Amino acid sequence: MMNCKEAIRLMSEEMDRDLAGSDRFALRLHKLICVGCRNYHKQLTFLRQACQQPLAADDITPPPPI
Repeated sequence: MMNCKEAIRLMSEEMDRDLAGSDRFALRLHKLICVGCRNYHKQLTFLRQACQQPLAADDITPPPPI
């Protein structure tokens, strides 16, 4: 079973490249079980979206409340 440290590393890598099938499956399984990593992934996705947007803050939708 994947631990949170490994899941965080894979989530970061996933932002830059496609993961291998086994890594993608293991990460998906871990996020189904781990609420903390699920929330971290939402926050990471939000930050990436915010950094790619122009400075108009009205266009950025925050992640849903936890």
